[in-house]
Amino acid sequence: MVSLAPGILLIADPFLKDPNFARTVIFVCENDEKGSFGFVINRLFDQTLDSLIPDVIYPGIPVYYGGPVQVDTIHFLHQLPDQIQGGVQVVPGVYWGGRFDDVVELLNQGALDLQKIKFFIGYSGWTTGQLEEELREKSWIPSESTPALVFESREQQIWQQALRNLGSNFAMMANFPIDPSLN
Repeated sequence: MVSLAPGILLIADPFLKDPNFARTVIFVCENDEKGSFGFVINRLFDQTLDSLIPDVIYPGIPVYYGGPVQVDTIHFLHQLPDQIQGGVQVVPGVYWGGRFDDVVELLNQGALDLQKIKFFIGYSGWTTGQLEEELREKSWIPSESTPALVFESREQQIWQQALRNLGSNFAMMANFPIDPSLN
């Protein structure tokens, strides 16, 4: 089993009913004695970045629903440490945050590779011991992450691909119906 640490993925069990997390994949950014936090990487938010941040003039940049905590905040993951100063390396190839004013300026200049940055509204957070309890309850399937999966733009495929990456025992789960009673 994969240890709970920054950079792992939490893949929602196919039968997890919580509407905030059903069929989601969360990239964990931090896990310590105070708790854990990360971002849902496969659920698009219903607004684009330019509609949330008036200073962004580049239209249509997708924003993902990072989770139900502090949904009045914007966060980002990226692979651009040479362009975005102040980011924290979570794992090789994935950085969290940085100077947002620089991001806005680079976006408006068309100088960022949009395949290497992902924006989130809100985040997913757990208090001390809460995530460990959810793992014991088998709400989540922990997995190693890859930058390619974190920055995948076809969000509807991330959950299934993450399960398939775990091998044939989990690949079957990727095709489970959302509501088996309707099958």
